[in-house]
Amino acid sequence: MGALLSLATGAAGLALPLVARGLIDDLSHDRTITGALVLMSALVVANAALGALGSYVLRRTAESVVLGARRALSSYLLRLRIPAVDRTEPGDLMARVTSDTTLLREVTTDSLVGLGTGGLTLVATIVMMGLVDPVLLGVTLAVIVAAGTVLGVIVPRINKASRRAQDAVGVMGASLERVLGALRTIKASGAEHREEQRLHAAAEESWRQSVRAAKWAAAAGNTAGLAMQIAFITVLAVGGARVATGAVEVGTLVAFLLYVFYLMSPIQQVVGAITQYQTGAAALTRIQEALALPAEPSSAHPAPLPAADAEPAALAFDEVRFRYDDDLPYVHHGVTFAVPPRGMTAFVGPSGAGKTTVFSLIERFYDPESGVITVDGRDASDWDLTELRSAIGYVEQDAPVLSGSLRDNLLLGSPEADEDAVTRVVKTTRLDGLVDRLPRGLDTLVGHRGTKLSGGERQRVAIARALLRHPRLLLLDEATSQLDAVNEAALRDTVADVARTTTVLVVAHRLSTVTMADRIVVMDAGRVRAVGTHRELVAGDPLYAELAATQFLATTG
Repeated sequence: MGALLSLATGAAGLALPLVARGLIDDLSHDRTITGALVLMSALVVANAALGALGSYVLRRTAESVVLGARRALSSYLLRLRIPAVDRTEPGDLMARVTSDTTLLREVTTDSLVGLGTGGLTLVATIVMMGLVDPVLLGVTLAVIVAAGTVLGVIVPRINKASRRAQDAVGVMGASLERVLGALRTIKASGAEHREEQRLHAAAEESWRQSVRAAKWAAAAGNTAGLAMQIAFITVLAVGGARVATGAVEVGTLVAFLLYVFYLMSPIQQVVGAITQYQTGAAALTRIQEALALPAEPSSAHPAPLPAADAEPAALAFDEVRFRYDDDLPYVHHGVTFAVPPRGMTAFVGPSGAGKTTVFSLIERFYDPESGVITVDGRDASDWDLTELRSAIGYVEQDAPVLSGSLRDNLLLGSPEADEDAVTRVVKTTRLDGLVDRLPRGLDTLVGHRGTKLSGGERQRVAIARALLRHPRLLLLDEATSQLDAVNEAALRDTVADVARTTTVLVVAHRLSTVTMADRIVVMDAGRVRAVGTHRELVAGDPLYAELAATQFLATTG
């Protein structure tokens, strides 16, 4: 619709020189000019009204394109596979969603539609000029072709500079995200000045490339303007000579000069569309690069959470080999173990043994290079991803808390949970005292990344969030590392109670957690070296006995 309105605007403008020629002829022959004046006035009003409406429709369409791109890209980024996120700077991805998508409006309205309507108007104007006087048209086209040759050299430079400017914006976004994500560490290290220089360097590079693009865009625009001025002077000179010889009438020359004036608008529109397209195309390339990153399959609807009385899950690893990237060493060298449904299994071993990676593979954040992982006897890769994850409750090592209210964080994985369930899990995880102290209870905002909560409180929030899902398989990665002795004992009892009806896997470094486990998997250098109870392993595995005597504190067995 916007393109059609723009074309209608152009048609109204194209009719004006013809009406003007008729008006001059009427004056020359002493005829009334009332009709011509009324028609010209109507054309001017129609031109303005259609132009305003067309501009609004096009800009509304452009904003809709930006909205659609942001929705599509943000949805896609949420489904990115974890390895793709590991290799990409989050700040750069944020820049692609925000600043790059904004530039799409230039591709939509000012560029693609502008190129189409401006091009059609340009062609129509040239046809009308040919009907008025072919000789003067030839003079005009010669000037336009010369200007087009110059523009052909300039336009690629605009694209190159625009792409570099957008890349620099992405680098700056990545640097800023890096700084804000560790601002306390940077301040404590006295590194503000160095990080400031890094941010400023990225900003200056974006400025430098944007100025370069602006320079070439200005050159392109002025080339078009200069060409039209030369065309006007040339037409005036050649046309004046033709009028003097009687080859054409004055009205024809006036009409042709009006068309030359009118030609300026579509030519500048086309040149502007081409230059702006270079900026938008650079942004579009970056968006397409993000959409080409590997992503998990999407699901139309989230899978329902397990019922409170759902059967616990069984789990097994069979000769699983895994590494985080092709140029990195293997983390798992043929890991094999089996976990029956119900009960607690603890994973212990030195740092770097591959314990946390076990949980990442269960959640299918990564896929093993070889070997098989089964859940309920079924290959994990055969499960629908949302169905698999809906059966799992996962408490990460750093227990992340999102900005928002405490209630939002608790309901993150189970938005349909009722108030009674929330109250029960808050009491179970000993968060009730915290809720009572907070000014707005569960609706109190916890700050960016939960900065208003202590480390232990964040861990309890993460555990409560997992328990609300009624998981068939509960993964706890160092879930009590930041708790005091009293809260740790309470949560240990809670986990023991959950283990009676759920399969619980725990990565543990504390003896108190390990001794209560039904089975212990000892890992070392990416392999399972022993499986058994605490007493069996103290007596039968030297590494575990050493860990029990040192890292787990002293024990008499």
